[in-house]
Amino acid sequence: MRRFPPLRAVAAHGAIVLAALVAACTEAPTRAPGPRPLTAAEGRALVSAHLPAKLGDRAGWATDIFAAMASLRVDPTPRNVCAIVAITEQESGFEADPVVPNLGHIAERALEQEREKAGIPSLVLDAALLLPSKDGRSYRARIDAAHTERELSDVFDDFIDRVPLGKRFLADRNPVRTGGPMQVSVAYAQAHAERKPYPYPVGDSLRHEVFSRRGGVYFGSAHLLDYPADYPDMIYRFADFNAGQYASRNAAFQKAVSGLSGVPLAYDGDLVRFEHGRIAEKPGSTELAVRVIAPRLGLDAAQYPPRPRARAGLRVRAHRALPRGVRRSRRGGRAPRAARHAPAHRPLEPEVHAQAHDRRLRSPRRPPLPRVPRQGSDHGQEMKRRFTS
Repeated sequence: MRRFPPLRAVAAHGAIVLAALVAACTEAPTRAPGPRPLTAAEGRALVSAHLPAKLGDRAGWATDIFAAMASLRVDPTPRNVCAIVAITEQESGFEADPVVPNLGHIAERALEQEREKAGIPSLVLDAALLLPSKDGRSYRARIDAAHTERELSDVFDDFIDRVPLGKRFLADRNPVRTGGPMQVSVAYAQAHAERKPYPYPVGDSLRHEVFSRRGGVYFGSAHLLDYPADYPDMIYRFADFNAGQYASRNAAFQKAVSGLSGVPLAYDGDLVRFEHGRIAEKPGSTELAVRVIAPRLGLDAAQYPPRPRARAGLRVRAHRALPRGVRRSRRGGRAPRAARHAPAHRPLEPEVHAQAHDRRLRSPRRPPLPRVPRQGSDHGQEMKRRFTS
């Protein structure tokens, strides 16, 4: 099985690699779409024409990819098809539940980190992991034998459900947070299913659907294409796929704010700080930089309260002037609903870019690619693996 280089350290790197894959993909001869919508047979044929030549079960993959596009109402263009194909090839090599090298060792490290944070003695956790699971093997034996994220996720689900320490230790926080052929976040899938009905029958749980081919392709395609973004090139959606939706647009905003304020910023796409899934009481570096230029932008104190304590009751208002579509957390985790959907008091983003342009700061019309460190303090950790864009 192909092993892919670990490109998560910088989203821009992975986006460039994927852009090259799409360029090669779109060169394949295809029938130009006519004025009428494609039939299901024509859509599957279009997808099949862009799949890797030696891929097994081409018909099954073509069916699931076209079904996802049709359910999400994503235009079945060669460009969009190639984007989905490129992500799937990069993330898993077209394996619905890809094998992850050294997964047991990775899981042990993750458990140890959780144990230290929870303050649980190592002897207590070791004893709990030696208890028999529902298939008769100990939990530690099943963890050591796991080769895919789905297998490991099932072990943790069993541990949380059957062992009292599991409920206390992990609650409903299964450490396996991504999976499937496009390596999409389980949290993103759950949030997306709240907004749009999942088109397939759900078996045991929506989490299990993420690890299936049909579910992984559906939610991965949604994370890549099911949001409005006026990007000039697909490379920015590739960067967003890894760094978070709207990360590229937000990185352009950060670059303009940094130029106007003189405050150095990391172009990571994070406009506000989050702690434990909520907007943090302490403002982040981008928000502080916007406060520096607030008078120039015509923002009043009600929109940007100067004292941190005042932010507790004005948290939503304090962020409404930032661009809409607050970046979801890394790999698709959820941002607070109020922050995602709060309407802007005024069009701050165009004003910032206009002022940056007037000051000849070269505010980019083409967004910069966001740069995301391997371990971001704002978004926690996910299972580390080699399959990543």
